[in-house]
Amino acid sequence: MNDILSILLPILAALVVLGALIPVLMKTRKNITNYPGKRDENDPVAPGAGGGTLLEDRPAPVRERTAPESAGVEGPATVEVPDDVAGLETIPVETPLPVAGRLIRLRERLVRSNNILGKGLLALLSADKIDENVWDEVEETLLLADLGTEPTLQLVDALRERVKVLGTRSPEQVKALLREELIKMVDPTMDRSLRVDRHADKPAVVLVVGVNGVGKTTTVGKLARVLVAEDKDVLLGAADTFRAAAAEQLATWGQRVGVATVKSDVDGADPASVAYEAVKAGIDQEVDVVMIDTAGRLQNKVGLMDELSKVKRVIEKLAEVDEVLLVLDATTGQNGLNQARVFAEVVNITGIVLTKLDGTAKGGIVVAIQKSLGVPVKLIGLGEGADDLAPFDAESFVDAILN
Repeated sequence: MNDILSILLPILAALVVLGALIPVLMKTRKNITNYPGKRDENDPVAPGAGGGTLLEDRPAPVRERTAPESAGVEGPATVEVPDDVAGLETIPVETPLPVAGRLIRLRERLVRSNNILGKGLLALLSADKIDENVWDEVEETLLLADLGTEPTLQLVDALRERVKVLGTRSPEQVKALLREELIKMVDPTMDRSLRVDRHADKPAVVLVVGVNGVGKTTTVGKLARVLVAEDKDVLLGAADTFRAAAAEQLATWGQRVGVATVKSDVDGADPASVAYEAVKAGIDQEVDVVMIDTAGRLQNKVGLMDELSKVKRVIEKLAEVDEVLLVLDATTGQNGLNQARVFAEVVNITGIVLTKLDGTAKGGIVVAIQKSLGVPVKLIGLGEGADDLAPFDAESFVDAILN
């Protein structure tokens, strides 16, 4: 009898200690009551659903939900939103830079990257004699800057007329007229505001699209920082289910600013289903903005483009898509313009995000895209830093080119 007691007593003591620790441990977990990652006794995880994590060794409960058939989603999507577990947080939450501070820094970088274009034009137009050879060089300079044929001819004609009327030209006069004409081409009258204000009963929804390699997922993360800096409550949706580690990359961006990410823990899951879940979670949580990252679509892959159209249709079963932002790499020049046309045929593009503008002197692509699509450049990216994304301003852009 004493032998049995000697075995049972330590076990009973351990159970008592464990029972006392459970409430303490539960208090360390962040309350995410309405996210898809939260489950209760009335909504158990389906057998075999499994569970993924956004960070290694970082548990995240998972609930399986099947979207209604009316949404057009094929099969269930398992999505997850991570809890903040005490002692396991590996990515500290950062405070994004205010938008005003970004604009100053980005303008300085733009001056360094694009001044070849501006200085070249100023040098040509300040020559003692401007003959046809000079105008040919002006035209060539603009074409090399990816301004596009039609905008180049329009600008050259306008400059010809003004230089003829002006007569004697000081460097200050040349710079002033060139500034005026370039600003007209970039068109400051276009509405470049982001439609990210919450509706009465639903969040604003932003769909981000683009081909592989343009920095699309990174742009979503950087834009989340911009919105957080403006005191927006943001939720991210990782609908890029084909590129390895895309969802984890997006979740890491979100964690850096305290933004949750809805993702699938199954490779190759239906992107439309994940997008649907993200918007549903955003509605349940009453967030301000839901941003959906999509897979990098190749413009010659008809099936993938059709799928992108499907993602948008499924989202619209729940909420209006307020913004469809097309991310383009400024260094691709006219090829980026071809991409823009193809995407515009599939979804209603509302704005352009131009990345890697610091790596090229071809700032004319801004004008070419806007002229071709009638869609404004709303954001520009200049560098690899987390806060190297800012709203596009026509006058600041031209001033940076000419300085």
